[in-house]
Amino acid sequence: MLPVNLIKIFFMSMLPVWELRGSIIVSQAFNPPVPIAAAIAVCMAGNLIPVPFIYFFARRFLEWGKDKKRIGKPCAWILSKGEKAGDKLGRKGAGLFIAVMLFVGIPVPGTGAWTGTLAASMLNMSFKKTILAVLCGLGMAAAIMMILSVVGFSFFR
Repeated sequence: MLPVNLIKIFFMSMLPVWELRGSIIVSQAFNPPVPIAAAIAVCMAGNLIPVPFIYFFARRFLEWGKDKKRIGKPCAWILSKGEKAGDKLGRKGAGLFIAVMLFVGIPVPGTGAWTGTLAASMLNMSFKKTILAVLCGLGMAAAIMMILSVVGFSFFR
């Protein structure tokens, strides 16, 4: 295993859309593959780096941008969707922590730490609970993606 491969997957994990899911796959595509524990730890760490910035600044940006000429409509739309989702979760009595954890943990397009953190911020979830929910979700996603990657690449090697 080359240390440069760890650096590559660390920085890949920070990217939106790609996040941990894509980085885990890449970690197993290297020849030789990155050891499972190292790949999971590095990818989770990389994916967690943007979380505080998203939590503390994304909502502020949306609030600031909702009155701006070019970005106002998308910002207002996102804020409106977040408020509606928060109302629905509150009425149903669903656990916000579990919802964010599952949202981050189920590896399907459009979900992940970036979107889950933005949703938690929009729904006024505490920072501590957000970090824990995202961390648990990333653990789930890492396990799922690692199993799929190891099994998938075993067919091609």
